[in-house]
Amino acid sequence: MTATRTRRLAAVTALAGAVIGGLHARGLGATGPDEHDSGEKKVALSPEALAEYVPSAYAFDIPAWMPRPLEPRDNPTTAAKVELGRRLFYDKRLSLNRTLSCASCHRQELAFTDGRAVSPGALGDRTPRNAMSLANVAYAPVLTWANPILHSLERQALVPLVGTEPIELGMAGLDDELAARLCADPVYPPLFAKAFPESPTALSLKTVVRALAAFERTLISARSPYDRYRYEGDVAAISESAIRGEALFFGERLECHHCHGNFNLNDSMMHARNRIGEIAFHNTGLYNLDGRGAYPSDNTGLEEHTGRPEDMGRFKAPSLRNVAVTAPYMHDGSIPTLEAVLDHYAAGGRTIASGPHAGVGRDNPLKSSFVSGFTLSPEDRADLLAFLRSLTDEDFLENPGFSDPWKEDAGNPAGGVR
Repeated sequence: MTATRTRRLAAVTALAGAVIGGLHARGLGATGPDEHDSGEKKVALSPEALAEYVPSAYAFDIPAWMPRPLEPRDNPTTAAKVELGRRLFYDKRLSLNRTLSCASCHRQELAFTDGRAVSPGALGDRTPRNAMSLANVAYAPVLTWANPILHSLERQALVPLVGTEPIELGMAGLDDELAARLCADPVYPPLFAKAFPESPTALSLKTVVRALAAFERTLISARSPYDRYRYEGDVAAISESAIRGEALFFGERLECHHCHGNFNLNDSMMHARNRIGEIAFHNTGLYNLDGRGAYPSDNTGLEEHTGRPEDMGRFKAPSLRNVAVTAPYMHDGSIPTLEAVLDHYAAGGRTIASGPHAGVGRDNPLKSSFVSGFTLSPEDRADLLAFLRSLTDEDFLENPGFSDPWKEDAGNPAGGVR
């Protein structure tokens, strides 16, 4: 990572602390013992960060088996904030040239990913990383692929809005312009007033990101066929092949469950039954440019933030919920299909034969010890894919409460430039 990018990431973090107010800019607490040899890194939120979060009283649409999300003390989720945030999420007026909205990179039918390896910004810049799914993001103690101090949705929303490297929505320094755009639409002033009755200036960058965060916390996926089978006792919900695939997935031969073992099928989690939280980052042997574990310079993972050489290539394990619709895969979208993902892990790391990223990932000395390789028979492979496809929650992908509320509005004022 360049020194310029480091400074600008720090600047966005500092801005977040100023805009969000009560939400602290710090957030990383003590870590466990260094796990250099295993390719794993476990961290914890600081006591100050943990103290910011409380169980939410909002009526989330979740089944009884699922724990309740936490939320910031100073941004309780309400129906008014959620409805406002939903409109903002789909509004292209949140971008400099009115060409992009949050939904441009987070499409509901793709589990709020965008189907691209990396995403274009309003001015053509490309993000260095793949757009992560927002499904069950309410349970994430840290956000994005590898930032250990970005622990609130309110703060994260500022990165695409006002970040400058890369430019995503491009609204840095344009707080007044954003407020003017939204105030000019008669829909917004009463919605902001209802959502933030305590605020004398209800429409501001601060309330925009708080409303966006409130909506994003409601994006909960919990009704896949596998959920019905595993948590609700519906033995007919998935196929025999998927049941065999589940056994493979959670068995020691493949080791998948070490990084994808909780109800969200990842290993970074925080909720009302686990308020301390769990956070982990892993090196999966995707690259090995120099034989010593190097990753591409614009995508070094946790090392970008810690400066520790052993953190090279460590990224957060994403949730596998709805994984069949969230291709392409990995932090940089460099693996196109689920079948190719299985090939990567079966090989114990990816080999790139030629080009600027050539290297043998299997031999990466910083790689996780859980990525050791395995052999799959054709039946094993089919069963594992059947299990992964049973994680698709069609109700979530089609839930009208998560969809674009502007679609039916005459003239669609949030649509921006077509």
